[in-house]
Amino acid sequence: MAKSKLSDSQQVDELISKLDAELKTTVQTIRELILAIDEEIAEQVKWNSPSFYFTGEMKAFDPKEYKRDIVVCNIHRGKILLVFPTGAKVKSLLKGNDYPDGRKIIAVEDLTAITIELQQLIKDWVAMVD
Repeated sequence: MAKSKLSDSQQVDELISKLDAELKTTVQTIRELILAIDEEIAEQVKWNSPSFYFTGEMKAFDPKEYKRDIVVCNIHRGKILLVFPTGAKVKSLLKGNDYPDGRKIIAVEDLTAITIELQQLIKDWVAMVD
């Protein structure tokens, strides 16, 4: 009998379950925080990381522009990096690196310290959707 394909959320669950305890707790908190911001935000595994995207209506665009992708929670060498593929367009109080291709990358060192700013950045991103 063929194994049924896991849903996007189940795939994220599985990926998070394989992390060490401290990372698992932080990534799960980030996940819950992001999904609670707007009902049109969904999750999937993309680039081997939990990622979050906008499910609502948008004007047509080139898929290589990643306009639907909000943030990828990349775990690299025990550190959590929040990669916003189009995040440089959003003004934010969060310190991070903006790149010429439109990305913004924020290293998560203390989630408690950035929670409110992270929520606001994502709300602002959703408000800019066209």
